[in-house]
Amino acid sequence: MSAITLTLKTPPTVPLEAECLTPDALAGLTQDEIRAQPVFLGKRQYRLDDFFEIAGERGEEVQICRATSQLKCVGRGMTRGRITIRGNVGMHLGAAMQGGIIEVHGNAGDWVGAEMIGGLIRIHGNAGGQVGAAYRGSMSGMRNGTIVIEGSAGIEVGTRMRRGTIVVRGPVRDFAGLEMKGGTIFLLGGAEQRTGAWMRRGTIVSLLPIPLLPTFTFACSYHPEFLRLLGKYLEQLGIAIPCQPQDGPYRLYSGDSSVPGKGEILLWQPGFAA
Repeated sequence: MSAITLTLKTPPTVPLEAECLTPDALAGLTQDEIRAQPVFLGKRQYRLDDFFEIAGERGEEVQICRATSQLKCVGRGMTRGRITIRGNVGMHLGAAMQGGIIEVHGNAGDWVGAEMIGGLIRIHGNAGGQVGAAYRGSMSGMRNGTIVIEGSAGIEVGTRMRRGTIVVRGPVRDFAGLEMKGGTIFLLGGAEQRTGAWMRRGTIVSLLPIPLLPTFTFACSYHPEFLRLLGKYLEQLGIAIPCQPQDGPYRLYSGDSSVPGKGEILLWQPGFAA
């Protein structure tokens, strides 16, 4: 099957909701059927070809060119296939995603991978807030899968996440791991204030010093064995983390004791012996 390529004609001035842009929805369609797929601009429904030039049909791979941050809900609920986005993309990218791969050669808006269940999302630029988080009023954020942000990310990364892995190369804003219930967050570029606030379980790993809440208690300095296993997985994604004894130990802080919680924050100590 060939790839389906969509090229944006003119950037919309208000958000364009395009939940139809998933391999699940488009894979078995002819080009005429793809052109007729519904999208919403504000309160009005339009056809997909009102905004995109479309090439290809019946493909498990969807390519979106000249994308804009006004393009919302791409890949929402997808279970298979691949989406490649060239340009920026808006909110709710890969929300409730169950499988497949999304790759963005640009920046992404808020709620990337919100409440996702599986699959891989990779952003080569920056992301907004609430990456892999639970929606307001929901008790569970992402439950599996992997999100990789090559740039920076906004507030509340991984809020209420239960399982899965989030990796952010650049700096992260406040409340990373807020009310976290499981899973792993790697902060390669550190974070701002209140990291791990009210977390109950899960692991936050920071390669740079970060300000800790007083409700986190130092437990020990050691070489986490599980990081070696995760390190091998991340190597496949082109991400190297210090996971060998010669790389230096990690300082383990447990908390958040105000909940009380059994989460952990690991701070890397290069050049120190355990």
